Amino acid sequence: MKRLPDWSARLHGFIDGVKRDPFTWGGHDCVFGWAADAVLAMTGEDIAAPYRARYKTAKGAAGLLKRAGFDDLADAVASLLPEIHISQARIGDLAAIPTDGPFGWSIGIVNGETILTVGEAAMGVSPLLSATRAFRVG
Repeated sequence: MKRLPDWSARLHGFIDGVKRDPFTWGGHDCVFGWAADAVLAMTGEDIAAPYRARYKTAKGAAGLLKRAGFDDLADAVASLLPEIHISQARIGDLAAIPTDGPFGWSIGIVNGETILTVGEAAMGVSPLLSATRAFRVG
C-alpha cells in the first residue's frame, strides 16, 4: 500500500467533509468508517471492504469482530496495517487509544501531536501520547 502523491490534500479534504458527522455504527464509526475512509482517501485502497455494511449496532460490530477472529479493534487494525511504535507515527497513520468500553480501543488518525477521533456528535481530538499502539498507512 502506498500513499497517493496528493495524499495530504485528500486526507484534509476527507476530514473537512466529515468532521461534523456524528458517530453511527456501520457508517461513521472509528475503524471501518472513520479510520478506513481516511486510509481510502490517502491510498485509494479500501481496507474495510470485507466489513462494510455488515453491522448497524454495537452488538453487530462486536459479533463481526468475534467472527473475524479479533479480540478487539486494535487487533483488527493490526491485521490490516503494519504496526509501528507510537513514536514513529506520522500524520495520516492510525493510532489506538485504550478505552474501558467493550471494544477496548478507540481508533483515530494521527495529526501531528494529536489524534483525530470520531465522537458522538462530531470529531474529537486526543493527545498522541494517549495512544499505545500505532499503524502505518502507506
